Amino acid sequence: MKKIFFQIAFICLSPFVFAQVGINTSNPDQSAILDIDSNEKGVLLPRLTSAERDAIINPANGLIIYNTDSDEIQINTNTSATPNWEALSITATSTASPGQSTKYSNVDITTNINNNTAIHLPVFGLAEWNDNTSLYVIDNVNHTVTVNETGRYEILVNASIISTSTSARKAPEMYISVNGTQVGSFSSTGYMRRANGHEETTLNLNEVIQVNAGDVISIDILRAGNTGAVNLRSSGSTNFYIEKIL
Repeated sequence: MKKIFFQIAFICLSPFVFAQVGINTSNPDQSAILDIDSNEKGVLLPRLTSAERDAIINPANGLIIYNTDSDEIQINTNTSATPNWEALSITATSTASPGQSTKYSNVDITTNINNNTAIHLPVFGLAEWNDNTSLYVIDNVNHTVTVNETGRYEILVNASIISTSTSARKAPEMYISVNGTQVGSFSSTGYMRRANGHEETTLNLNEVIQVNAGDVISIDILRAGNTGAVNLRSSGSTNFYIEKIL
C-alpha cells in the first residue's frame, strides 16, 4: 500500500518536478528548462574526439559537444540519421593582445616646440609599424594616438632637439598627456646652453600607464627655459613607441 502511495505521489508531482530545473537558484527563468546560476564557475560540455563524436548513435538535431581534436564547440545542424557537425561561431571580446605595438617617427623639422603653451610633439610622421590599426588609431594632423582597448601600456619617447635661434639657455620639457591631462613625470633633460656649440640635446620618456578604451594620448612639450626656436633635429631622429602589456 505504501509503495502504491509513493508511485501515485510521484506521478502527480512529476510535471512540477521536471517542468524546470534550477541549479543554485530556486527561481529558474520561465523561458528556460534548465537555469544554472553561478558567479564563479562555468558549464563544462561533454568533451569528445571526432571519432567519439561520430560514434554517437542517432545524435539529435541540436546536440552540442566540445570537440577536443579541433578545440571548438560543435552542434548537429542536421538530422540524427545524417548528422552535420558545425562549429559555433565565436566572436572574440578583444581585438588586441599583449605585445602588440606601434612605432612612429618624425618628419617635421620646422615646428617650434619651445612655446609658452604646450603643443603636441609632432612625432607621428612616419609609421615604422602598427601591429593593430584598430587598437592604435593615429591622428598625424593633431599628433595623437587613440587607444581603443582598456589595459596597461608601456610608452617610450625619444626626442632629438636642436636650437635654431641665437638665444641661450633654452630647456623644453615634455610629458605624456591622456585626454589633455598630464600623466607621469616630466622629461627635463633638454637644456641647451648654446656656448661652445652646445646646440643639441635629447628628451626621453619611459612610462607604464593604465588606459581606458577611447583614451587619446599625446606627447606634450613646452618651454621651461629661455624663449627662442627649438626644432626636432632631423627627420626620423624622434620616435614614439607604445605596447600593450596587459
